[in-house]
Amino acid sequence: MCAARGPAAGAAGRTDAAPRPGQGRRPAALVRGEVLAAARELLLTDGMAAFTVERVARRSGASRMTIHKWWPSRGALALDAYVAVVDERLAFEDTGDIEADLTAHMRKFVRHLCGTSAGRVVAELIGCAQTDPHLAALFRERYSGPRRARMAAVLERARERGQLAAEIDSQALIDQLWGACYFRLLVADNPLTEGFAEVIVRNLLHGAGGHVTDPA
Repeated sequence: MCAARGPAAGAAGRTDAAPRPGQGRRPAALVRGEVLAAARELLLTDGMAAFTVERVARRSGASRMTIHKWWPSRGALALDAYVAVVDERLAFEDTGDIEADLTAHMRKFVRHLCGTSAGRVVAELIGCAQTDPHLAALFRERYSGPRRARMAAVLERARERGQLAAEIDSQALIDQLWGACYFRLLVADNPLTEGFAEVIVRNLLHGAGGHVTDPA
């Protein structure tokens, strides 16, 4: 179980981080950015197994006390570091062609999971969240929830353009697309490839049944 969140940081422009030699007390926003940068580097290089608040503190120059004021556990810190990476790499480009946009985005998502260390990291975060209710709640609040909301808005715009059927359940569609990729990442019965990303978009938007004739 994660420790309880510490008290909020002080007033804007102030931090409890110890000043570095020759420096005064650094602005809180600067310290926070340096902590996240250090956390991101460690996380993507070594994964969750070797990820500790102590290592982040040493690399960033911030004190453990300061870090714990913003992040109550190593899982919370790792999650925010991962979210920063995802927000940079996986912005959705909405050109108005839902099939082309979804296909491009899902291919980019697969490259993110399989072509970088991020796939290992998110798999580890999902695994840790199974036994850490606080991390699980943060995962929904800071990562999966906001991303679902953004994609639901994209699908709603496509529905308004007449590119999706009025009765489509956008939440189920999101589960079918991204859930299929996560399943292959975590279970690995079959490879997770860009070709697979293209197939699931095509199957969902055009239907898997085709024109079935009545044998009678």
